[in-house]
Amino acid sequence: MRRTSFANWPCSVARTMDLLGDWWTPLVLREAFYGIRRFGDFQRELGIARNTLSERLRRLVEAGLMEKHVYETQPLRHEYLLTESGRDFHNVILAMTSWGDRWLAGEAGTPVVTRHASCGHDAHADVVCSHCRQPMEWADVTPRPGPGYPAQLLNRPDVRRRFHLDGAQDPAASERPADTEA
Repeated sequence: MRRTSFANWPCSVARTMDLLGDWWTPLVLREAFYGIRRFGDFQRELGIARNTLSERLRRLVEAGLMEKHVYETQPLRHEYLLTESGRDFHNVILAMTSWGDRWLAGEAGTPVVTRHASCGHDAHADVVCSHCRQPMEWADVTPRPGPGYPAQLLNRPDVRRRFHLDGAQDPAASERPADTEA
């Protein structure tokens, strides 16, 4: 069965999900962040089938998130190292962890805490504006087409509604807090 590809959609969420493809891929990356590098160690830590792990590692190497390096020649064995792109995915894992800790942690509390070495405190990820450093919350952001959005799609009514290009009211505006400035 062939799955639908989102690789060429004009949406970074869709493209990222196309790369991830399933629940095993982020877990393989999580283990890599924990320091796992070798096939057998990934398999043992995750309890994942060999063929599934082989496919996930192949996909991560092809996508440029990991590199495959020989660590033994007789027999030939490889380890998988995070690339710059792969290390940058850590922020995605931290954001997922932060959400899961808030909404899915049981009464005992969060299962894993993240220690920030720079300040020595346990911390969680916050998404902040790269310009003003204020938290970016759903009620305070508006999506709009960027320079990579296909120009031919901008005339479609559904796209114009999504980005409020006709001055249409944001359907979620009624759920957002009103502006309190005078």
